[in-house]
Order: sequence, then structure tokens, then C-alpha cells
Amino acid sequence: MLEKVNLNKKIDKEVYKKEIVHLQEELSVLQQKVKEARLPVIILFEGWGAAGKGSLISKLIQNFDPRGFKVYSNAAPEEFEKRRPLLWRYWQEIPEYGKISVLDRSWYQDVSISRIEENLSREEVLQRINSIKVMERQLTDDGYLVLKFFLHISQKEQKARFDKLDEEKDTEWRVTEIDRRRNREYDKYFQAFDEMIGYTDTPNAPWHILPCHDKYAARLDLFHIVRNAIRDALIKKEKERPPVPPEIIMPKTFNLVTMPQLSDVSLEKTIEKEKYRKQLDRLQQELSDLHNRIYRKKVPVIIGYEGWDAAGKGGNIKRVAAALDPRGYEVVPIASPTKEELAHQYLWRFWKNIPKTGHITIFDRTWYGRVMVERIEGFCSEDDWHRAYREINEFEQELYDWGAVVIKFWLHIDKEEQLARFNDRQNTPEKQWKITDEDWRNREKWPQYEECVNDMLRYTSTDFAPWHIIESQDKRYGRIKALKIIIDEIKKRL
Repeated sequence: MLEKVNLNKKIDKEVYKKEIVHLQEELSVLQQKVKEARLPVIILFEGWGAAGKGSLISKLIQNFDPRGFKVYSNAAPEEFEKRRPLLWRYWQEIPEYGKISVLDRSWYQDVSISRIEENLSREEVLQRINSIKVMERQLTDDGYLVLKFFLHISQKEQKARFDKLDEEKDTEWRVTEIDRRRNREYDKYFQAFDEMIGYTDTPNAPWHILPCHDKYAARLDLFHIVRNAIRDALIKKEKERPPVPPEIIMPKTFNLVTMPQLSDVSLEKTIEKEKYRKQLDRLQQELSDLHNRIYRKKVPVIIGYEGWDAAGKGGNIKRVAAALDPRGYEVVPIASPTKEELAHQYLWRFWKNIPKTGHITIFDRTWYGRVMVERIEGFCSEDDWHRAYREINEFEQELYDWGAVVIKFWLHIDKEEQLARFNDRQNTPEKQWKITDEDWRNREKWPQYEECVNDMLRYTSTDFAPWHIIESQDKRYGRIKALKIIIDEIKKRL
């Protein structure tokens, strides 16, 4: 694609001055409409060194109210960022609905510059590209506008700009030996950039290549594209969404594991108290030893707990946590989303809590709220929860491919046992804080929840992140089973 760009494009200065005034005014007005319509916008810039990213970004944001945008400059990752999934640091930069994020370099440096300088295999590059395309599709499906710009100049022009910067003491620091080497190896980087653009130029997030030999032409092109894209996105947002497909569409790339219906799960399994105590001590010691090993080998572990109210999630988590070094794990309770969390794509708040390598995060309730409580209570649209099965599988596959052990539990009890536990909580003063009116309301919707859980098990139990049903009618049995599964899954990965 890059070889087709006309780098000789020029705009007369007077023509530029005449046009730019109107574009600046329009962009200023459009930002307010972006806020009113709660349209989230991501504008990212990639391109050659000295192509003018800083200058173009500066000219663009001068048209925006600073309270409505934020600029992120993405250099090489810091050490703490290297210990998270590749896209983790970029998820931190996703704007709220109605705001704009401007990225000076983005996730694309990880499939272009890094491809060459980290000597990545073709397989790894393609895996990263797929992750990026999934991320962009998830964002645009959620209503984000993603604008991608590549700033293009020739090898000769780049060298001339480097030479000019080197002439002044105040600017010579901006040209490094790495910049010079990249210029000498221009053809190699050209191929990497060109292939990156070709693989990731999608209908939902197309590339816009700006010829940047002439700064006036580049600015006008940028302003026109941003104005038109925001204007079109606002019009699209006003229109009704297309009808939801009657069936949930799942890509063939996921190998689903067959799970039983909840009604087919026997809840008669129990364990004697003395046997429980002995096994608990032994399994906790084994998990403690494994925690040291995963820390040493930098293996992250993510454990998600779902289940019926009063099924024993808290007690189960407590027995797991008792085996772990407190410096190496965190329990993340998931409640109703905050105002800030509601203002982002719904996986954003879970991306924030991904553990670093060698650490364990235990989620008390998870991202599956989208296909259970949010589905039942109407907190999201039918289109939203239909999409969520695919998005969740993609999220978990990203974590698995990064190297994480992903373990998911559904703690299962029957309706009569839940009622007995509710009454026990209601009638025991020190337990009353555990029971709420919402618990009783949820109980009345047992059939709807059972349908949702069966769908969840059907569509999201994959070979890389299978569901484990924990029979928790006998809490002690459930705790032992969960510990055994955690130990087995960690051993498998080690």
C-alpha cells in the first residue's frame, strides 16, 4: 500500500490558510457533539521517525477542549508492563464514552518495529496481529470510532530531516543512533510497515496513509479525515441498531468442551469431616509449594468464581487463599460496575486487574455477569450479551496465549439448599450481613438464571479455559475439589 502513496502531494499555503479555519471550527463543534452522543474516539498515529507526528498531534488537539481528550505517548514498555499481556497497557488508554484518546504510537509498534528489532518469528507476529484485530473489532462493535494514521516520508526526506535536527544543539538530542540505523535499513522497515498495514486494514478500522513531505497537505488531509469520520460516526449512532441475529454466532477457531446441563449434575457427593481436614492440609501445602514454583517460573494464574448465591464462594476462596503467599496473590471482588467502569467497553475493568507474571488473581464473580445478571435484568442489550460469548472467549484465549492458567468454577447447589442457607443467614445475627433483598429477588428468577448458566457453559467452556462445576451442596467436598483442580491445572502448565 505504501508504494502507491503520492509523496509529492503539495498544497499552496494560501489555500491551506483558507481551508484550515473552517476545519478547525468544525472539529471544535464536533467534539462537543462527541461528548453529547457519548461517542468514544481513538485516534492513533504511527509512521516514520521525523515524519511529523508531534506537530500533527499538536495541531489537531488545539481544536479540542482539553477536558475531553488525553494524549498518550507510547515508547518501549516498562518492566512492569512486560509482565502483563501485550495489549494490557493499551487497554489502560481506552477512553470513556464521549471522550477522545490520541495515541502517539500504539499497539502497532509491537508488530512493526518490534518485529525487526526483537527478531520475532512470523508466527508470533501473526498472533499479535490477530490479537490487535480482535481488540479493534471488540471496540468498534461497542461503538468506538478507531482512526488509524500512518505518516509516510521517503528515506531521502527522513535523512534530510535528521540532518537538519542535528545542526542545532537544541534539537540534536532528538536524533539517536537507532534513528540513523532505521534510516539506513529503510527498506526493511518499509516492508514491515507495509505488511502491517495490509494485514490490519479492516472495514471497521481502516488505515489512512498521510504523505508528509508537505506539512500543509498532511494537516489538511488529517483534519478532513477526522472531521468526516466523526461526522459519519455521529450519524450512524443516531440510527437504530440492526436486528439481533436469532442465534449466537461463534467462530470455528474455538474448540468447545461439552458440559452437562445443571439439572444433570448430581449433588450427592460428600466428604467426611476427618478426611476433609487431612486432605485440606495436604492440598494447601501442595498449592503453597506450587505458588513458589509459578513465581519462580513467572506463570500467571487467573481463577474465576461464579455460582449460586450462598453456594459457598467466599469459604472456597478463603481455603485457596490460605495456601498462598499474601505478597503473590489478590482477590478481586466484582460488584456492580462503577460510573467510570460503565463508561468503557465492559471488559476494560477486568483487563485492569490482570495479574503480573508469577502472581495469582482470584475473581469473586467475573466478566460472566454480562451473560447472566446483565442479560436477565436488562442492563445491556440483546446484541451486547450475544456478542459477549465470543468476546469473552477471545479475552480468555488472549490470557491463555500470554501464558496464564485460566481456571473457572461454577459452584452448584440446589434450590432447597439455597433456601436453607438463606434462612440460616437471616436468623443468625453474625451472618445477616451476607443476606440482602437482592439475594431474595434473584432467587425468584432461578429458572432464568439456570437457563443463562447453561448457555454460558455451552458457549464458553473451551479447551484452553474449560468450566469446572463444583458440587457445593457439601461445602467441604466443594473446597477439596476446587483445590485439586487448581493444583492439577497449574501442574499441567508447569
